[in-house]
Amino acid sequence: MSKTERVAEWMTENPVCVPPDFSALAAYERMRARGVRRMPVVDKQSKLVGIITRSDIEQAMSHPRDEEERRLARFNLAGQTVAELMTPNPLTIASSDSIGKAAAIMVRARVSGLPVVDEGRLVGIITESDIFRLVASTWAAEETE
Repeated sequence: MSKTERVAEWMTENPVCVPPDFSALAAYERMRARGVRRMPVVDKQSKLVGIITRSDIEQAMSHPRDEEERRLARFNLAGQTVAELMTPNPLTIASSDSIGKAAAIMVRARVSGLPVVDEGRLVGIITESDIFRLVASTWAAEETE
């Protein structure tokens, strides 16, 4: 395995995105339906303006103890937008950067994913799961040698 492999080789291209005025509840449902834990937030010009995670939204819902509290939490969340809960101006990485650099940024900043931006345009997302896939595939290849 080479930590010099490029982000472009392991990132998810064309990630699921949402606009900042999108309902936080709808964003949460979209993440659950698509099986993702984070989504880049882009404006009308497709410029990256933030990132929203399932945990950002779950924290806003508090911790409902019963069905009534769960309904109330979802009702309150329905009035909030992604812009209110997102992390604005997130750390990013270029597709030509190394996996090692991406991993170092994620560890240092304690984040589990980075939007991939080239020339001001969102082109993908790299996550800890992508890096783990690289490690696993490398180890599997080494075992067959």
